[in-house]
Amino acid sequence: MGTSASEKYDVKRDRRELYGASARDFAIVDVPPMRYLAVDGRGDPNTAAEYADAISALYAVGYAVKFRSKRELGRDFVVGPLEGLWRADDPETFVTREKDAWSWTMLIVQPDWVDEAIVADAVAAARAKGDRPALDRVRLRELHEGRSAQILHIGSYDDEAPTLARLHHEWMPQHGLTFGGDHHEIYLSDARRTAPGKLRTILRQPVRPV
Repeated sequence: MGTSASEKYDVKRDRRELYGASARDFAIVDVPPMRYLAVDGRGDPNTAAEYADAISALYAVGYAVKFRSKRELGRDFVVGPLEGLWRADDPETFVTREKDAWSWTMLIVQPDWVDEAIVADAVAAARAKGDRPALDRVRLRELHEGRSAQILHIGSYDDEAPTLARLHHEWMPQHGLTFGGDHHEIYLSDARRTAPGKLRTILRQPVRPV
């Protein structure tokens, strides 16, 4: 992440190959080790209070990290988009949209200079402004996905099913690949302010040879 201390770091600009996916077809990318604020949970993201609590805590800590980094280290950055790792005993539940069967880890990517001490201070700062139920579950996690297939999906989240079915049942078998990690989604749009048909979501699947 080669950004000087005087330049505001923006992961979407500096990692365009990872955050600028094409909607035309699946592409292979090599994802290096990256750091994230992370909160684990389970259940339907549309109805589970645990999910809403996780998002609230993530953003509170994410902005607290940003402000501490700028004030104490002189290094500013744009808070990255919300991301999620999704897993289930049966990957077919992502195609059938059986959301109660999903477990998830919600994420916000961090610059590589952010460490455990900054995150701990940020959690304390966020708590001082008002306790949130999931603050104790926020942690700094390093994720190394490596070789992955990804595509940009434009439309509602529930309309992802045909693309995922094509990935699982056609594209991966045709390329001699199988699942190499959790299903990963990167939410480039703010769902609170964007019409469902215009949502932009990167769908990423770590892969390995069969």
